[in-house]
This record gives sequence, C-alpha cells and structure tokens, in this order.
Amino acid sequence: MSLRDGISCSVAGRPENAAAPLWAILLKTRRVCSFPSTRAVPPSKPFSHPTRQEVHSTRQLNHHFRQRSSIHIQGGTSSSPHSMADSHEKTVDALDRAATDSPATENPPSESKVEEQDDSQYPHGLKLAVIILSNMMAMFLVALDRTIITTAIPRITDDFKALGDISWYASAYLITSCATQLLWGRIFTFYSTKAVYLAAIFLFELGSLLCGVAPNSIVFIIGRAIAGAGSAGIYSGSTILITTVTPLATRAGYVGMMGAVFGIASVIAPLIGGAFTDRVSWRWCFYINLPVGGAAVVVLLLLFPRFAAKKSTPIKQQIKQLDPFGNLVFLPGVICLILALQWGGEKYAWNDGRIVALLVLAVVLLAAFIGIQIWQQENATVPPRLFKLRNVWLGTVFAFCLGAVLIIFLVALPIWFQGIRGTDAVTSGINTLPLVLSLVIGAIVSGGVINGVGWFNPVFFSSVVFMAVGGGLISTFVVDTPTRTWIGYQIILGLGIGQGMQLASLGAQVALGQKDVPTGVSLMFFAQSLGGSILVCVGQAVFNNALRSRLSGVPGLDVDQIIGLGATGLRNVISGDVLRDVLVQYNAALRSYFYVGLAAASFAILPSLGIEWKNVKGKEFVH
Repeated sequence: MSLRDGISCSVAGRPENAAAPLWAILLKTRRVCSFPSTRAVPPSKPFSHPTRQEVHSTRQLNHHFRQRSSIHIQGGTSSSPHSMADSHEKTVDALDRAATDSPATENPPSESKVEEQDDSQYPHGLKLAVIILSNMMAMFLVALDRTIITTAIPRITDDFKALGDISWYASAYLITSCATQLLWGRIFTFYSTKAVYLAAIFLFELGSLLCGVAPNSIVFIIGRAIAGAGSAGIYSGSTILITTVTPLATRAGYVGMMGAVFGIASVIAPLIGGAFTDRVSWRWCFYINLPVGGAAVVVLLLLFPRFAAKKSTPIKQQIKQLDPFGNLVFLPGVICLILALQWGGEKYAWNDGRIVALLVLAVVLLAAFIGIQIWQQENATVPPRLFKLRNVWLGTVFAFCLGAVLIIFLVALPIWFQGIRGTDAVTSGINTLPLVLSLVIGAIVSGGVINGVGWFNPVFFSSVVFMAVGGGLISTFVVDTPTRTWIGYQIILGLGIGQGMQLASLGAQVALGQKDVPTGVSLMFFAQSLGGSILVCVGQAVFNNALRSRLSGVPGLDVDQIIGLGATGLRNVISGDVLRDVLVQYNAALRSYFYVGLAAASFAILPSLGIEWKNVKGKEFVH
C-alpha cells in the first residue's frame, strides 16, 4: 500500500504511517545537504535544490498525515500528531525558501567543488595510450617547427635569392603563433575539442605543405604564417585534449610527458634540420610534418571518444562569443610588439622611427584590448573574473618567466659553444644534450611526483630553485670551463625547466571550471611564448651593447667588423693573443645574456610562493 493511503506495517505497536512525512522530508533534505560519499556523483546528476512542485507535493503529504495519523509509542506516552506535523511543516517551509531563494547555479563558472573521482567516462589501456601518443606526435611537430629552420635558412636564402627576407622566415611563424594563441582558447571553449584540434592540425599541415613546395620567398613566408597559426591551436589543444581523456588525479603525468616532448623537439630540431639540409633538401624539414601529422589525425578520428555536443547558439551569438572587437586590436597589437622587438637593435636602431612607431602602436592597441576585455566581461577573450583567481594571474607570471628562461638559454648556450669553444653548429647542438635529457627527466619525474602525492606546490618550489641555481652557475662560465662543469650545470638547469614546463597550466586547470579551462590553458601558453619572445630580445640587446663596450677596449680592433662576423667567424680573422683577449671579452658579454635568464628564473620564485595549495590525488573537479 502507498504512503498516500496512510497504511503500512506496524512495528512494536507503532503504525509506520507516522514516519511517512519524515521519510519524505528526509529524501528532500538529502538533496539539499551535502554528505560525504564513497562513490562519485555522476556528472549527469548535479547538485540541485528541490523545486516548488516537489516542495508542494511534500506539503500535501504532510497535510494528509495531519488528518489521518496518530502516533502510539509502546511503553511510553502518546504525542500529538499535530505537534509532530508542525515540526515537519517548519522543515518543509525551509525547503520552500531554499527553492525560492537559491540561485540557479550553485557555483560560479570558475569555482569548482571536489568530489570523489569517477574515471569510468575516460578511455583506458591501449586506446588511451594511442590517443596520448598521437597527441605527443602533434606536439613534437609543433615544437620541431619552431627551431628546425635555423640551420636551413642559409640554404633557403640561396635558393630563393632573397637575403633580405631572412628575418621573416622565423618572424612569420612566431607572430601568428603568439598572436592567435588566445583566440584558439576561445574557440576551444565553445566548439568541439576534437573538431577544433583537428582543424588546427590541418592548418599546420597546410602551412607545412606550402613551405615544402614554395617556389619563391613570398609563398614560403605565407606558409610559415599559416603553420604558425595552426601550431598555436595544437600547442594549447594538446593540453586541452588531455583534460578531456584523463582524470585530474593522473593528469599531471601525461602533462609532464607533453612538456618533455616539447623540450626534446625544441633542442634536437636544429640537428634534424641540418641533417635534412645537408643530406637531402631543406624542403624535407617541412615534408616530414605531413605523414606524421596525418597519422595523428587518423588516430584521433578513430579513437578520440565522443562527448556530448556543446550547446548550439545562433551565428550572431557565436561571433559575439569570439570577441571580434578584442581580437581586431589584439592581433595587430601583438604583431607590432614582436616586430619591434625582433627588428630593434638588429635590423634598425632602437631610436629609428619605424621601431618607435611599432612600439607606440603596440602599447595603444594592447591598452585598447584590455579596455575591451573589461567592457565585454563574459564575452571577452579572457574574462576579467579569471584574474581574481590567484592561480591564474600568478600562473601567468610564472609561465612568462619560464618561457624566458627556456628560450634564452637555448639561444645563448649554442652561441657560447660556437663562439667561445669554436665548435660547429651540429657539435654545439650535441653539447646541449645534457640540458635536453635533464629537461625530459625533470618533466616526467615531476608528473610522477604530483600523481603520487597529489600536491603540485612543492614541484613549483623545486622548479624555480633548480632554474635559479642552474642559471646562476651557467652565468659563471669562463673561456676554459671544463667539460664536466658545463655538463653538470646544464643538468641542474634542465631539471628545473623540465619540472616547470606544464605547472602553470596544471595550476589553472585546478582553479578553473571546465568551461574556462581552454581559456586558462591558452593564456598560460601565450604568456610562455610572449615571455620567450620579449626577454630573448632584451637579452640580445644587453649582449650586443656589452659586447660593443668590451671589445672597444681591445687595442687595434675593428669592433663593427667583429660584431658583423658573428660568433663563428672570430677565428677566421683573429689569432694569437688578440684572439684570447677577444674571447675573454666575448665571454664576459655573453654572461650578461645569461644574467637576463637568471633574473627571470629568480623572479619566478615570487609567483611560485603564492600558488594555491590543492591536493588533487583521487579527486576530480566537477563543475
């Protein structure tokens, strides 16, 4: 019989219909209160308050109880059914107020509550391994493409007879990669992760194909620009993809592996580029991307799991969500900034009108972008509310510093080996292998540690300590630094960089709601790219000024001629004691380059101390 009939079995002389309203109220109360549970709450059943209809039904049941029930307790006195019902009625009133007053959304978009993890929704075993492997392949290509061109540029300029376009070969890729990073984050937010990631790979492959078949310098530059835009989507998309196929508790290990892949590819790329250029053709530096990228696309098409489609919105609303006004000023602002930094002090003097104009435009456009973000709020490329979370803004600062440390030492160390030790380009690449291998070890070990203990904050501290100590030791290099010393110092630095490669991204994932994760991840990678772009130019300017100042003190030396020769041409025109003096001054100037990297590593200590402590072991953040 139903409780509505007020009839049920009796226990010890107590009719169970007396418990009917209490049973109903407890069911409703269970929905309001949060109790620890040993099993995960499925994402499809989020927390919710009772509706008005549910409260009304309970109120009717309680009214029925008033009219038909009486309470008899064996061995004791009877209680008034109305007094018990009055107590129940007060509880129902509280439920009614909860249904009326509570907001429609329990948590703000960028806050999350931690519940026990349910990883049944994620792929496992061989399927997961193949997905991660294909993701690593795509990341490898992107990192490879950043520096593979460095050893091929002389041959490319010979083929195209376009010596004046050299600066554009690297700049075109860097500009579009950096400028479109935040836009990709916005696209990932509102569209299918799988579809957007595949589109980014397609764009990258198209750019690589154009570079490989380019008949002239203009087509080659266009191809580099297209590939750079695609690389930005792959760069952030690789981490976003990991967040969709792995639970938070094990994610750090996979993220660490991605950082290791990026580090390996960045350093061995010049070696691969040199081998292709000397043995086959420079065009194979780009052809190699086609089969590897194609294999990654096939794997993702077949194995990437299907997720619920994101909410469809009208075209007008979709355009508004992508923040067209913000991107219209942000993209040219970043382009002006990077061009000014790359050309200043190299192609043109810093006080040249073109450099000054670019810097002024960059400041005006980026200031306008910030204003648009404040105006647009939720429709902004980077909603301002995200910066209220300290993991986001401190993570951005940390990523900026880490990117600077990585690029500065990757650029400056080969100059030291070629200029001071007299090695060729290939040998200098081999000499930086200690940095690469330790970077890989640091990235993998840090991921394993976070997976094991659940805390990522100690890894932040360890990363900045190793970076600062390693950078400081490298800054003590002299002309005769022994082999065992420069190997050991590189290992210390590499362990620090490797540990920190993906920490800012992981910290943002912990702090943000699922909807905001793509934006947060893209923001971290943008900061990392921008940090490398800006401070490597600062380091280059400091080095050039220091070199000119120090060489001017060497008697009988044409300073302009020496600077024009570059690091590898010193021994062609100088010998004997003069060469020794020049090398000492060259080494001292190069140490000032190292100091810029050391300053960035030391400053990274500050944001690492402020990152919020969260233990993610065995937990999943549901939003």
